[in-house]
This record gives sequence, C-alpha cells and structure tokens, in this order.
Amino acid sequence: MTHSHLHLERLSALDTNTVSDALDFLGLPGATVGLLPLWHCPKIVGLASTIQLGPKSDAAPAVHLISPVIDAVVSGDRVLVVAGGADGISCWGDILANAAVARQVRGTVIDGLSRDIDGSADIGYPVYGRGLTMVSARNRVVQLHAAQPVQMAGVTVQQDDYVIADRCGTVFIPAGRIGEVLGLGERIALRQQGMVAAVRAGRSVAEVMHDRQFEAIAAQPQ
Repeated sequence: MTHSHLHLERLSALDTNTVSDALDFLGLPGATVGLLPLWHCPKIVGLASTIQLGPKSDAAPAVHLISPVIDAVVSGDRVLVVAGGADGISCWGDILANAAVARQVRGTVIDGLSRDIDGSADIGYPVYGRGLTMVSARNRVVQLHAAQPVQMAGVTVQQDDYVIADRCGTVFIPAGRIGEVLGLGERIALRQQGMVAAVRAGRSVAEVMHDRQFEAIAAQPQ
C-alpha cells in the first residue's frame, strides 16, 4: 500500500467537521462553504484531479470539458475537482458520471452546478457542488486547463491535494500537510468522543466544552 493510500485510509475514518477543526488549529485554509452533496450520496475521500472551466469565447480551446481528465485516470483514488462553474449553467451530467464510474473515479466536486443529477444518483456516483440546473454547458462553458491550481469556493486546491466531502460539505487538505492534519484530526476525534461520553454520563456541558478542553488537544505532541 502506498503512502498516499495509507493517508486516504486514515482520512476516511474522519469527517469534515474534524478535519476542519484540525485545519483551524494549524491555521490552514481548506474548509469550504456551499459545496454540498447534490443527491443523498456517500462520503468521498481521494486525491484531487483539478480542472478549470471558463466561458466559451472564440479564443478558448475546443476541449470537451472534463472528459479528457476522466479518460486519463489510471488509478482508483481520484476525485474530480472542477472550478469555474458559471451561474445557471451545468458543468456536470450523467454521461460524464458514467465515464467516471468506468474509470473508478471516486466522485466529483464542482464549484458550480450539475444537471441530470438522477443519472449520477442512479449509478451511485457522488457529486458535490453548489446546486442543480437543467441548462447545458454546450457552447457556453469550456475547459481551460487541468492538473493546475484552482480556486474552489475561495480555497486554492492543487493537483494531488487531499479531498474529503460529506453531508456537512467539502474540505481540501494540502498534500504537504496531510500528516499533520491527520495526526491532529485523530486526536480531535478521540477527544470529541470523550466529550460526548462525559456529557452522556451527566458531566456539565459547560465544563466539558470549556475552551481549555480544546486547547489541550493542540498542546499534545505532534
């Protein structure tokens, strides 16, 4: 098992709330607002394959958006991270979802809108984004580049950064900091479990949730 796959296993055991808290403690951006599941889909955890979209113009390259990236996937650990979606216009649909499943892509996060969401749901393909539309991207939106840094809801995401998305939203983790984030996240998760148990056992919630309880997490050795 590769180092990245060990990291993905550990990340899969956490949730976005815990990872967001770990990023907070480390002073790192990564938690986004508004990139939510577009059907009642499972959590996704994987490595980012970044894609930048933009409005079609005469100068824009004639790349069929997203499909070349899907066709190039050769591993089972990728999440498509699609930036540059336009208001009211789709940048994901059921044909792309079927192509992604065929390539064992784990899911898609779009800073934009999807159409044909039932087509993704029917084949169990997770899609996270800003919302839904029925308006096609054809002749409106093109792919500008891939495997380069993109902006997702205000967060810079690099190719091969780590992605976790669940019902609370989507979080991106810089690949170079994944070890720190996982170590801290695992300690936060244990502390959270202990706090829930303490409240259930009758301990004062004001005491359990006191700031020093959270400070103690960060004070532990890395």
